[in-house]
Amino acid sequence: MSDGEADHMAVVKIIELVGTSKVSTDDAARQALKSAQRKLRHIKAVDIVSTGLRGENLEEYRAHVRVAFLVESSEID
Repeated sequence: MSDGEADHMAVVKIIELVGTSKVSTDDAARQALKSAQRKLRHIKAVDIVSTGLRGENLEEYRAHVRVAFLVESSEID
């Protein structure tokens, strides 16, 4: 690989989040994504790892998600 090719390679970082909702697991995943979108740019993928119910009466939907986003070169220099 030449130096020029290295300049064009992307670095992707993956973080894990847990979203919650009183409505559904889909809404919980959307809440996690909305939270990520407020702080991160260049989001490339969201994978739902697991979903479930929590709380004393199982009234809270939860979604564990992985969010992949591009790391800007200035962040890794």
